Amino acid sequence: MTADAPLTRESFRRLQPINTPRPISQLPDRVWTDEDWDRIQRGYRARDMDEKWNVFVEGDVLFMHRSWTGHGVYEASFASVIGGGRSIVSAVVEADDERYRSMGDEYDCLLLELIISAIVLGEAAADLRAGLVELTARASGKSNLPPGLVEHSVLGLRSGS
Repeated sequence: MTADAPLTRESFRRLQPINTPRPISQLPDRVWTDEDWDRIQRGYRARDMDEKWNVFVEGDVLFMHRSWTGHGVYEASFASVIGGGRSIVSAVVEADDERYRSMGDEYDCLLLELIISAIVLGEAAADLRAGLVELTARASGKSNLPPGLVEHSVLGLRSGS
């Protein structure tokens, strides 16, 4: 497989579909460019044990699985936008608490966009990262969570990487 060949379901071992899909009512409002969509379609494979996500596309649906367990967590359906680019028109998240503990639609909306932006596209995504830390702190009741720790535990990335 060449570096630019898209990853497929067959590119990964032990993938498991979402057990109990729950629609996400709040979706990212970002429009990804056609160039972004080309990159998104190539997918992403975790490169080491610290990275948390494997991502691939089938048709217009983006699948996001945890790298260690292979459990499906998010599925996002994309559609073309008038004027160019693509947006997410529907998404589901794993509702089985044994596989994934959601912190609500606002969190899932942000994390869905952050995985695409920071992991798949390699963008800095500073605002999304800050939002992740804020929502995690709010959910935990702790106001002094180290950003790098939050980002690493959720994304497998360190601050700014």
